Amino acid sequence: MADGRTVAGPERDDPALDDGVMGVMEQRKSNKKEGQETMSNREDYQLVPKKGFILTHSLAVADVKRSAEFYVRILGGTVVLSGEPTILQLANSWLMVNVGGGPTDDKPTVTLRPPQNPHEVSSFLNIRVADIRASYEEWRRRGAEFLTEPKDHGREIRCYMRDPDDYLIEVGQITAPQA
Repeated sequence: MADGRTVAGPERDDPALDDGVMGVMEQRKSNKKEGQETMSNREDYQLVPKKGFILTHSLAVADVKRSAEFYVRILGGTVVLSGEPTILQLANSWLMVNVGGGPTDDKPTVTLRPPQNPHEVSSFLNIRVADIRASYEEWRRRGAEFLTEPKDHGREIRCYMRDPDDYLIEVGQITAPQA
C-alpha cells in the first residue's frame, strides 16, 4: 500500500483477514439492497494519497473486532485492513479503530482510551444523510441504539446514536438551503 495503489477492499483469500471480519463483510453485503449503493463512489477514495493528504478519524476502542463489526453492520463500511489497527472505509471517509495505550516516544505524555463517561464528549462523528427517517429506521433494524428519534431543528433534522465504546455519532439531514 505504500506504493499509492487504491485499496478497494479485501479479497476472500486475503490471509490478513480472519473469519470474523469476513463474516462481517458478508453481513455488509446482505445489508445492501439490490441495485442500491450504500457508499459514495468507493473507487474515488484511496487509503494512501497520491498527493496532498487523506483525513482518517481514529478511535481508541476496547475491542477492535467488535467496533469494526459495528461500523460494517450498521453503517455499511468496508474493512480495508484488519488487525490492530483496523481501517475501514465509510462512504468518502476513513476510520481507524485500535486499542488504546499509554505514551509512546512520539506522544510521550498522552494516553489513548475509549470514552470514560458517555455523558461527556469532546468530539463526535457527524454523518449527513439524504433521508434521515430511512437511515434511522434502517440502522435501528441493524441494531443501532439511538438516544432519541430524529428531531426537527429547522435547518436540519438530527439524532444521535452510540457505537459500542460510547462514541457519539450525529446523524443529520439538511432541510434548509445553506447560505
